[in-house]
Amino acid sequence: MRGKDFELVPIMVGALTPEREAIYGQLLAKYADDPRTLFIVSSDFCHWGTRFNYTFTDKSKGPIYKAIEWLDHQGMDLIEQGEPQAFTNYLRLYGNTICGRHPIGVYLQIAKYAQADFRIRFLNYDQSSKCYGMNDSSVSYAAAVVTAEDQQC
Repeated sequence: MRGKDFELVPIMVGALTPEREAIYGQLLAKYADDPRTLFIVSSDFCHWGTRFNYTFTDKSKGPIYKAIEWLDHQGMDLIEQGEPQAFTNYLRLYGNTICGRHPIGVYLQIAKYAQADFRIRFLNYDQSSKCYGMNDSSVSYAAAVVTAEDQQC
């Protein structure tokens, strides 16, 4: 933000119900319509391993790290679709340990209630390590950008 005058408004989101995510999304949607506003939502993705109490596996996907990648990409695809309820259903179905699931849910609601049409696109994905066995552990990371439909990125 070198040389730019800006105001930072941090919003910390804890554990919310989908209904609360929708309420906050509605309240914040008007700010998303202002081109001077920038939202930054931060979250890790899957925390896999016994130390995280989460060991989703699907042998049909190959090694464990590939199953984790598949799992994360299912969530990422739903986020890109911009459907908050579909993302909530995914979380309920798989229990993926996405730390920022509630801020992501709020942002999906913001995009839903905003006047502008937003496009969410993931640019990068990685894992801290490749899990092959039940003694391994990993944290996944993904980066996305959101643009208004009339903008290019």
